[in-house]
Amino acid sequence: MNELLNLLKQNAFESPENLAKILGITVDEVKKQIAAYERDGVIRAYQAVVNEEKLDSSLFTTVIEVKITPESEGGFDRIADRISRFPEVESVFLMSGGFDLLVFIKGRTMQEAFRFVSETLAIMPGVISTATHFMMKAYKQNGIIMHTGEGDERLKVSP
Repeated sequence: MNELLNLLKQNAFESPENLAKILGITVDEVKKQIAAYERDGVIRAYQAVVNEEKLDSSLFTTVIEVKITPESEGGFDRIADRISRFPEVESVFLMSGGFDLLVFIKGRTMQEAFRFVSETLAIMPGVISTATHFMMKAYKQNGIIMHTGEGDERLKVSP
C-alpha cells in the first residue's frame, strides 16, 4: 500500500502540511492524491475507532458465519449485497473455508441479534445455514490496541 494511505489509516486527521513534510512532497501533491483516492473510491470513508467499553452504550457485536448457495449469474455477490443493505449489518466479508460469508452486526440485546438471524438472515433465499457468535471484548481493533493498561505486558523472552 502507498505510504500516504498508510499515514491516513493511522491518523486521518493529519494535516496535509504534516503529510507533505513526512513524505517529502508538496502540500498540493498531497491534496491532489487524497482527492484522487476519494474520487476513485480508494478512500471510502473516514471513521473513528471507538472503544465501546468506555461508553454507557450497551451495544455489542454479533459475528455470524453464513453458508450460502451461490447464484448462477451473481455468484456470492448478489446475496452479500442484499445482506449488506440491512441497517444492523456493519460488515460482510466473503471467506474461504467452512463458510462463505462472515457478517458483523450491532445490537442492544441478544434477542435483537437472534431475531435478525432467525427472522431475516436464515430465511433469506440462498442461505443454507448460520452460526452465531457474540463478541465479548475487543483487545485490538483496526490496528488499534483497545486496552489502555499500565506498562508493557508483553511476555519476556528468555534465552
